[in-house]
Amino acid sequence: MTKKDAIKVFEDKKIRAVWDDQKEEWYFSIVDVIEVLTDSERPRKYWGDLKKKLKTEGSQLSEEIGQLKLASSDGKLYKTDVATTQQLFRLIQSIPSPKAEPFKMWMAQVAKERLDEMQDPELTINRAMMEYKSLGYSDNWINQRLKSIEVRKELTDEWKRNGMQEGVQFAALTDIIYQTWAEKSAKEYKQFKGLKKENLRDNMTNTELILNMLAETATTDLSKERNPSGFAENAEVAKDGGNVARVARKQLESQLKRPVISPLNAKSALQVGDEREKNETSGESVD
Repeated sequence: MTKKDAIKVFEDKKIRAVWDDQKEEWYFSIVDVIEVLTDSERPRKYWGDLKKKLKTEGSQLSEEIGQLKLASSDGKLYKTDVATTQQLFRLIQSIPSPKAEPFKMWMAQVAKERLDEMQDPELTINRAMMEYKSLGYSDNWINQRLKSIEVRKELTDEWKRNGMQEGVQFAALTDIIYQTWAEKSAKEYKQFKGLKKENLRDNMTNTELILNMLAETATTDLSKERNPSGFAENAEVAKDGGNVARVARKQLESQLKRPVISPLNAKSALQVGDEREKNETSGESVD
């Protein structure tokens, strides 16, 4: 399964979901759906009891349910019962809830949006903008983040052209770029920001995003110029590309008299922004 994890929002409540590219199907976390529909404080127990009830009634639905590893609130991945859109339609019939019909309409809309995006990739960008905006990110940061996605895609396309493999080799080359320009591995960088399974780039400041884009753009351009062969040569190009951003970072830090690699993550940055806005509204100093 080629899958892409996502967080969908229904009435301000998050539902973990996975898109299967091969089957062109969404898989939704059942416990998340039950929590939304029932407002239960113990959705796992509710689902466990419902599975037993369905089995007693002779329903095959509970046996058709699959499992995928999804990120939990502690940042770790756990096997979680998931259901397709059609399976959820059947499951909802056994869950008395005034939200059932609105939720069915929401699921249908989610499915339609994904199919629309496959036909028109620009819709994916617009959707990403709206999702980042709903999470409280600034317009400036969103623009930088979307540009960074484009830059990253160009780099990974170049790596594929050079015969590099997704997974271990991509991760190793990315680590080289981070270690060179930021002087931290991806793991160290995430620990520095207090992250676990969260996306590192979603937690970078504007300056960090720009420096990382510079590193990746330089790596792409150098690779096209040199046509590296094998992992060792691609690693050398990644190091040289990362060094371009390292030099820029050092020059900026010498002017600012402070480091630009920030421990701020998205959550803490948004809290700082809220506090600054509150102080500006009240007329207090924001320094």
